[in-house]
Amino acid sequence: MALQISATNPEHPALLLELPWQLPLEQWPEEVLVPLPRGISRHVVRYARAGDEVIAVKELAERPALREYELLRDLDRLGIPAVDPLAVVTGRADSEEAPLEPVLVTRHLGGSMPYRSMFETTMRPATMHRLMDALAVLLVRLHLAGFAWGDCSLSNTLFRRDAGAYAAYLVDAETGDLHPQLSPGQRDYDLDLARVNISGELLDLEASGALHPSVDAIEFGMEICSRYNSLWEELTRRSVYPAGKYHYIERRIRRLNELGFDVAEMQIEHAPNGDTVTFVPKVVDAGHHQRQLLRLTGLDTEENQARRLLNDLESWMATQDDYAPGDPLGARPEVLAHRWVRDVFRPTVRAVPLEMRGSMDSAEIYHELLEHRWYLSERAQHDIGLDTAVDDYITNILPKARETLQPTPATAD
Repeated sequence: MALQISATNPEHPALLLELPWQLPLEQWPEEVLVPLPRGISRHVVRYARAGDEVIAVKELAERPALREYELLRDLDRLGIPAVDPLAVVTGRADSEEAPLEPVLVTRHLGGSMPYRSMFETTMRPATMHRLMDALAVLLVRLHLAGFAWGDCSLSNTLFRRDAGAYAAYLVDAETGDLHPQLSPGQRDYDLDLARVNISGELLDLEASGALHPSVDAIEFGMEICSRYNSLWEELTRRSVYPAGKYHYIERRIRRLNELGFDVAEMQIEHAPNGDTVTFVPKVVDAGHHQRQLLRLTGLDTEENQARRLLNDLESWMATQDDYAPGDPLGARPEVLAHRWVRDVFRPTVRAVPLEMRGSMDSAEIYHELLEHRWYLSERAQHDIGLDTAVDDYITNILPKARETLQPTPATAD
C-alpha cells in the first residue's frame, strides 16, 4: 500500500513528505527531532520539525488515528482548547515492505508544558490549585459543547501560562465522543474518571519524591470535582427574580462575563401570576475577554491575559486627551486601542530580548512586566513607570528565571 497523507491544508503534505516515514517512530534520527518535554502516553510520541513547524507525531492504529483526527477537527470548529490536527499518515512500510503503524500529526502547542515537566522542581500547592482550576474550566467547556472526554487526566492535558494562572488544552481525544448534549450521568462519569486519574498521577509523583509534602494526592483529586461543580452550577443554574428587577438578570450576565463566558442564548419566562421572572442561560460561550481584546486590538491571547491587557488598555485610554466616552467627537475605542498596541504594547514587548523570553508569548511577557511594575511601584510608594519596570525586569528578574520548558522560537511583534 502506498504512503498516504490525509490533511486539510494542501501545504502540509509537501512538508511532511520529507520525514522518515519508513522508520518506526522510536528509530527516527535526532536531526529531525525537536528535544521538547513529553508527557506520559500509551503510544509512541515524538516532536519533529516539518519546515518551519514543530509537530507532534503519534503512532496508533489507523481507525483510532482517523477518528481522533476528526474529533480534534470538530473541537477546533467548536472553539475548544485542544491541539491542532494537521494530518493522518497511513500506508507506512519499512525498507523490507513490512507495514508500520499509521501516525496522527498535530501542531505543537507553543509555550505549553506537560504536567510532569512542571514538577521537575517541587510545585507549590497554590500553583497546583491553579492547575485544577484550568483543568476544571477545560472539562466544563468540553461538556457544554457536548464532548465526553472519557479519559480526563493531567497526562492528557497541556498547560500554558495565562497571566499568573494557566490555560488547559486537550491533547488526547482518542477516547472521546461528541453528542448534541451530555446527560448528568455522562458528565458524572467523566468527572469520576478525572478524580481517579488525577489522584493516581499525583500518587505516582509522591512516590518519586516530586510532590510537595503538604499535598494530599487524594484530596487534590477530589478538588477537580468541587471546582467543576461550582463552575457548572454558576454557568447553568436557573435564577428566579422578582418581576421588574431586570437589572438582576444583567448582574447575572455580568458575573458570567467576569468568569470569562458570554451568554449567547438565554431563556426568560414570566410566572403565570406575573410576580417572578425565571432566567436560564441556554448557550454559554467561553472567551468573553479574548473576543473583546481581539475585536479592539487584533491580539489573540488566552482569557486571563486578555482580561489583564484590557484593564491596562482602559487605564491608558483614560489618560488620553481625546478619550471621551459617549461623546461623538471623541476618538473611537478601536482607534485608541490601535494606538495603544502601536505605542505601548509592541514597544514594551520588543524591549525584552528575544533570547531571554524563553517559552513566554508576547501577552505573558506584557503581563509579567505589569506585575513587576506594580511590585516596584508599591515598594517605591509611587508609580515608577513602565520603562523603568522593563529595565529592572530585564536586569534583575529574567537572568534568574528558570524556564520549565526548553526555550521555543519567539517571533517579533
